[in-house]
Amino acid sequence: MKRTARSDRRGQRGFTLLEMLIAIAILAVVAVLSWRGLDSVIRGRATITAAMEDERVVAQLFDQMRIDARQAVTDDEAGQHAVSITNGLLQIVRGMFSPGQPPRLQVVRYRLTERRIVRYASPPLSNVGEVRRALSSGDDGNGWSAIPLMNGVGGFRTRVYIPDKGWTTRMSDVRSKINENDNNLKVPQLGNAPLPRAVAGIQVAVGASNLADPLTRVFLVGE
Repeated sequence: MKRTARSDRRGQRGFTLLEMLIAIAILAVVAVLSWRGLDSVIRGRATITAAMEDERVVAQLFDQMRIDARQAVTDDEAGQHAVSITNGLLQIVRGMFSPGQPPRLQVVRYRLTERRIVRYASPPLSNVGEVRRALSSGDDGNGWSAIPLMNGVGGFRTRVYIPDKGWTTRMSDVRSKINENDNNLKVPQLGNAPLPRAVAGIQVAVGASNLADPLTRVFLVGE
């Protein structure tokens, strides 16, 4: 009986302190590796989500520019150049067409302000006189709306395409083309032909801190 009791006690022997320390160390290593794997998955998901959001913002910006360029009126309808550019600014005089409403005009400005591209839009305009007043006024009041479209912008460059002349960043080239078109329109054999557009295309380049290279898009005017 004594020999059997000793055998039972030996069979029920627990873990030694060394064995427990080894087991704890193994569990700690597994936990660290698991956490690192989970952390990398979370970081990867956050990176993908941020990239998708950036892509959505850029797509929304360029899509709105495309719509405004497509709806641009002619230079004679605007009473002057319908498309104008300066450093960090793109301005378009566009038509507004609503069911059951007479056609209206609107001045739209894309301006780089404090690393943000903001779209400013005037209220609907009824005639060339109102357009001229809107073009000469600021965009911080008088019914103008302001919608930020993209943040973190480091550069906003524009240029326009003039038929038979090519790309330019100078508005003097646009005014010269308008004068040329106006003079050609007075030739008798042209009759009552509409005044051709001085600007047929717009190129926009947007640079941002999260972009390796500026994003460049070209939009047709009035198409």
